[in-house]
Amino acid sequence: MSAVGEVLKVVGDFGPFQRCLVLLTVFPCLSVAFHQFCQLFMVAEVPHHCDTGWIRAVGPNLTEEERLNLTLPRDADGAYEQCSMYSPVDWDLESIQAHGLNATEKCHSWVYPSAQPPSLLTEFDLVCDRKNLKDISQSLYMAGLLLGSMIFGPLSDRIGRRPVFLISIFLQGLFGLGTAFVPHFYVYMAFRCVVGASVSGITMTFLALATEWIGVSSRPKAVMTSHCCFAVGEMLLAGLSYGIRNWRLLQVAGSALIFAVVFQIWVLPESARWLVTKGRTEAAKKVLQKAASINKRTIPPGLLEQLKVEQQTKSGSVLDLMRKKHLRKVTLIMACTWFVNSLVYYGLSLNVTSFGLDIYLTQLAFGAVEIPARVGCIFLLQWFGRKKPQAVLLLLSGLACLITIGIPEDQPVVTTVLAIVGKFTASASFSTSYVYSAELFPTVVRQTGVGLCSMSARVAGIIAPLIRLLGQDYQAIPMGIYGSTSVVGGLLCFLLPETSGTDLVDDTGGGQPPAKVCENTSSSSENGPVKGKDGGQDDEYTKTTHF
Repeated sequence: MSAVGEVLKVVGDFGPFQRCLVLLTVFPCLSVAFHQFCQLFMVAEVPHHCDTGWIRAVGPNLTEEERLNLTLPRDADGAYEQCSMYSPVDWDLESIQAHGLNATEKCHSWVYPSAQPPSLLTEFDLVCDRKNLKDISQSLYMAGLLLGSMIFGPLSDRIGRRPVFLISIFLQGLFGLGTAFVPHFYVYMAFRCVVGASVSGITMTFLALATEWIGVSSRPKAVMTSHCCFAVGEMLLAGLSYGIRNWRLLQVAGSALIFAVVFQIWVLPESARWLVTKGRTEAAKKVLQKAASINKRTIPPGLLEQLKVEQQTKSGSVLDLMRKKHLRKVTLIMACTWFVNSLVYYGLSLNVTSFGLDIYLTQLAFGAVEIPARVGCIFLLQWFGRKKPQAVLLLLSGLACLITIGIPEDQPVVTTVLAIVGKFTASASFSTSYVYSAELFPTVVRQTGVGLCSMSARVAGIIAPLIRLLGQDYQAIPMGIYGSTSVVGGLLCFLLPETSGTDLVDDTGGGQPPAKVCENTSSSSENGPVKGKDGGQDDEYTKTTHF
C-alpha cells in the first residue's frame, strides 16, 4: 500500500470527517436533480390556437366563439386547428359571413388561455413548427453533460478536486439563475448547455473526492447516499413545480438551492492523494491531520514523514482495450450496457408527461421508486453476483417498455405503473453498472474503460430526447426503441464473466479472459497476500468492491 494509503487507513475509512464530506453533497445533488428534469414542467402542453385578431377590425362586436368559427378551420374531430388559420382578407363582415373563407396559412402567433401562468412553452411559442425545440433543448443540456465531463475531468487532475467542484457550483448558480432572465429561447438553450457542463463537474469531482477520501468498503455507501439524494431531489421537484407554475420563478427557486453551499468555500477539503501526487506534501499533511483530528485519531509523526511523490503507473489507452480479444468483448458489451441504461432511464424520465396521469404525481413516484432501487441493488449484488442482476434488470426494464406499447390509451394507470417498473429496474441496473464495470476492467485501463462507458451513456442521453420526436408519427416507436435496445443489452450481458468473489485484475492478463485471470490471482493469493509494487498488501486496488 502507498504511504498516503497507510496514513488514510490510520485516519479511518468512514469516520465523522468522511460523513461530513458526504453531507456536503446533499444540496448539490438536490440541485442537480432539479436541473436535470425541470424543463419537463415548463413546457407542458396547453390549449392554443392562431391569433386571428385581424377580424376585430371588421367585426368588433363578434363573440369569441363567432370570431374563432369564422377564422379557424376545424380538424377531423371537429376541433379548431391549432397550427393553421384562414388567410386574412379585405372583405367586410357581411361578405365573410356570407361566403366564408377557404384559403389557409400557418400561424404567425398564438393565443393561450388567459389564466395560464407564464411557461416556457407559452412565452417562446414552442408549439406547432417550433415544438421540436423542446426536445432539442433537452438534448443540448445532455450535450453539456458530455462537454463538462471532457473539460472538468482533466481540469480536476490538473488544478485539483476542490477548485473544480467550487467552479462548477459557481457556474451552476450563475447560469441557472441567468436562465430565468433570458430574452430568447436560443439563449435559454445555451445557458442550459453550460448548466449541464457544471452538473458533470459536480458529479465527477464528488466521485473523485469520495474515492480518494473514503475506504473501499464504505465507498458504495457514499455513492448510494448521493444517488438517494438525487432521488429526493426528483421528488422535491414535483412539489416545487406544483406550487410554482411561473417558469421564471420556478427556475429562480430551483437554482437558489445551490447557494446554500456557499460555505463550502471554507470547509471543503482537497484530496490528500491528489496533493501528494502533485508534490504538495506539506498541504497534504495539514489536511490529513485535520481529518484525523475530526475522526479522533492520531497519526504517528513518522508515518507522515513517509509522504512523498510516488512514481505513477502509466495508464492504458483505448487502443489497449481493443488489442486483447477478451478486453475488446468486455469494452464493447459494457459500453452497450451503459448506452441502453442511459437511453431507457432518460427515455422514461423525460416522457413523464405522456403516460396519461397527473405529471406531478408521476414525477413524485418516479423519484420515490429510485430510493428502493438504489438501496436494493446492494443486496442484489451480494446475493446474486454481478452478471445476473445486470442482465435481468436490463431485460425487465426493456420488457416493461415493450409491454406499454400494447396498453390502450384509456388505461393510463396501467401505463404509468409499467413505466415506474421500468424506471425502478433501469435505476438499479445503472447502479450495478458502476460496480460491474470497475471490476471487469484491469487496473491499468480501468479509468479509461469506465470513462469510455460513461461517454457512451452521455451520447445516449443526447439521443433519448430526440427519439421522442419519432413518436409524432407513431406513438409506439420511442418505447419500442427503448425496450428493444434494453433487451438486446441484457442478453449481451450473459456473455460477460462473473466478478463477484474474485480479486481485481491489475494488468491486461496476457490474453486470458478476465475470469481466468481472476481465478489465477485468487489461487495465488491463497498462498499469501497479493503484493503491491512497494511490497505491501495492496488492498486498495486488488480487492473486489464489497458492500
